[in-house]
Amino acid sequence: MADLTGAQWRKSTRSGDNGGDCVEVADNLPGLVAVRDSKNPAGPALTFPTTAWTTFIQTTKTRH
Repeated sequence: MADLTGAQWRKSTRSGDNGGDCVEVADNLPGLVAVRDSKNPAGPALTFPTTAWTTFIQTTKTRH
């Protein structure tokens, strides 16, 4: 399990006003991006290598 100590969480700009259905991202950790449900900040987080996250975001933007 990745150490998320020091993670600086921010709400996704795509979350909008969805009645609390929000995603938070922490991309300030070396080599790692973490994603969690904002309704459950103490719950589990998904972690991705920075390169995989960057590829995901770029691919999502080009298909949107």
